[in-house]
Amino acid sequence: MQLKLSAFVLVITMLACGNTDSDDALLPSDMTLNIDISDDGSGLVTFTAQAINASYYEYEFGVSSIAPPFKSLDGSATYTYLASGIYTVVARAHATEKAYIEKSQQINVVYDPPKFPATGYSTPETYAGYNLVWRDEFDGDVLSSDYWTHEIGTGSNGWGNNELQYYRAQNTTIEEGYLVIEAKKENFGGRNYTSSRIITKDKKSFKYGRVDIRAAMPKGQGIWPALWMLGANFSTVGWPKCGEIDIMEMIGGAGKDNTVHGTVHWDNNGSYANYGQSYTLPSGILADEWHVFTIIWDENTITWFIDDIQYNVIDIKPSGLSEFREEFFFIFNVAVGGNWPGSPDGNTKFPQRMAVDYVRVFQKE
Repeated sequence: MQLKLSAFVLVITMLACGNTDSDDALLPSDMTLNIDISDDGSGLVTFTAQAINASYYEYEFGVSSIAPPFKSLDGSATYTYLASGIYTVVARAHATEKAYIEKSQQINVVYDPPKFPATGYSTPETYAGYNLVWRDEFDGDVLSSDYWTHEIGTGSNGWGNNELQYYRAQNTTIEEGYLVIEAKKENFGGRNYTSSRIITKDKKSFKYGRVDIRAAMPKGQGIWPALWMLGANFSTVGWPKCGEIDIMEMIGGAGKDNTVHGTVHWDNNGSYANYGQSYTLPSGILADEWHVFTIIWDENTITWFIDDIQYNVIDIKPSGLSEFREEFFFIFNVAVGGNWPGSPDGNTKFPQRMAVDYVRVFQKE
């Protein structure tokens, strides 16, 4: 986040004499107060007040419904604020609880959140024993039609999951070298939400290798980003006989925005089957930073990683998992609602954006 503080205006310099709440008779005669406000560009506002003979300080930022008064013993205090507006900061230097002097300063807070995380994990462009066979770094101005096709509409039964969005090409952009898929709350095609879903079907498909996808997640109840693969024979055999490899799925919402899921789906001799595991970050949520979602896939196993931390593996040697010894294509999408995440609620903020820095496929030499 980036918080810009501009137009510092000292509105009132000394209010103690006109403040009937303060018992001026108890104030030291030499007591004075200076106040300073600054920010570090990360959304953290720093207040610094200094006074002679002060026992403690008290601050108010905005009104009490936004930020309750908070105390400071040494005059230093911080507050993180995430909305634009003109606010008055009040600082009080207390000699006693009932005796204090007060100053206020007005600030114009312009909240300009960054489009993409500034930090995160990344992976190399080479690995011993592997060749880089395909990559998309999203460095152009538009999505490459040589690699990707948009899937449009609502699919069958909400793409089989009762999803709530209408997929449109307009919700995909290339910005600053990143692929961006944006979920919006808007009415289109009989739906209340729009988003995008792109595929490499009939253009780029792969059998085995290491796949690295560096991405930053959206967040919020009902938000369902996915980086996944389907068998290249999907059009002829259907799902789940084609097989599905979910490299990354996240189910948004409180207590869930910090967890990645890696799963496979297949047809087990006429019966649907699936197997998956998840990984929860030790701190923060997936939207805070860039993460690299990886599978290493060969004729024996598929293994899942986040930031090179292994969290799932499946043995695909049994004959019932033969789907995973064929070619697969990529699908990137952000769904809204559906059977698994449920619908958005009043706490879900729109738009929500999934950004992808790169997708790279390596295969053994």
